[in-house]
Amino acid sequence: MPDTPTAPVILGNRPGSFPHSVLAERHPAIIRQVRDAFPYEPEQRRALDALLADCTEGTIEPLPVDAHDRERWTAWGMDAYAGQSWYDVPWLWSESWFYRQLLQAVGYFGPGPWQGIDPFRPSKHAELDSSVTDDELAALDGLAGRSADEQGQALLHGSLWGNRADLGFRLSAEGTELAAAVPALVADDSERLWSLLDASRAGTLVLVADNAGRELVPDLLLIAHLLDHGTIGRAVLHVKPYPYYVSDATTADVVDALRRLVKAQGAAAGYGRRLWDALSDGRLVLRAHPFSCSPLPYEEMPDDLRADFARAALTVVKGDLNYRRLVGDRTWPPTTPFTDVTGYFPGPVAALRTLKSDVVTGLAPATEKALVAAEEQRWRTGGTHALIQVRA
Repeated sequence: MPDTPTAPVILGNRPGSFPHSVLAERHPAIIRQVRDAFPYEPEQRRALDALLADCTEGTIEPLPVDAHDRERWTAWGMDAYAGQSWYDVPWLWSESWFYRQLLQAVGYFGPGPWQGIDPFRPSKHAELDSSVTDDELAALDGLAGRSADEQGQALLHGSLWGNRADLGFRLSAEGTELAAAVPALVADDSERLWSLLDASRAGTLVLVADNAGRELVPDLLLIAHLLDHGTIGRAVLHVKPYPYYVSDATTADVVDALRRLVKAQGAAAGYGRRLWDALSDGRLVLRAHPFSCSPLPYEEMPDDLRADFARAALTVVKGDLNYRRLVGDRTWPPTTPFTDVTGYFPGPVAALRTLKSDVVTGLAPATEKALVAAEEQRWRTGGTHALIQVRA
């Protein structure tokens, strides 16, 4: 993706920057975490050691000729970046390449006994099975006496904040953020989101999932609510075709989340059973498109994926990584209109995102000024602020 004078593509080669810290510190930590999570054999351990050295000090080396996805990665820019430092290629590309190489190192792509074993599964399960998840699911019982609109708004915010969500708190604290000097929700197009769904009642919602575990559960609860109340007639949930970015959701993670709901107490179990039925009868459909694990922005999506989004009444893009891919992983001025950078998208699109990287668009000038005054630039990456943005 070529640079533009106003918004250069983000690289990871500036020491002290957030992207640089991800490449130099987070990726080595992930390798160590994966090594400790499984009793990998000597072959896998040697490959992980080699990846650790390569990703911090080496250069991009093309995939072997017999790699199952070599042709795909060639189309995604592998040959163009070959021989360059991991720090000198686009950060989005380098991160995606890291996870592709990590799966190769642990034998995920096979053939062999480790084929298909998710290296991040232990951490996903630990979160999903925690007592904190029990408490969050119990909060669903308190929604039963609320109106459908109040339930929908609470579940929307649950999906937005993911594992920082507390449905009871969100309901009782309604409106308090409006008085804050620097609100946690820095952009809020939720009224426009609901208007779009109401205007195309019983249409198709596409939701591009982000993380598994306690962050996927609220996404599923929101889908269940929309189906239950006839706001949508069908939901298409896009997940990753293989493990990606540590916690990104795959089909296996959806099944795990549904089982967690079905086995829960109270209202959560009802949500789980209805979602299970919806998946069984086709009202909830899963997609795992290869482009979901690509290192490219959605502006470069293939035609079949574009057609899938074009058929939707609304596409909801969840999470930080998907936001970077939606608007382009560039140093946009924060006041750049969200509608401008998403004008290519083939239908109405909404972003639900907690801020965990530098990229942001669509902020009001006063909001940006207040954020910088209060936190300098920490607000961009700390996960303490979020946004709901819509382009109709």
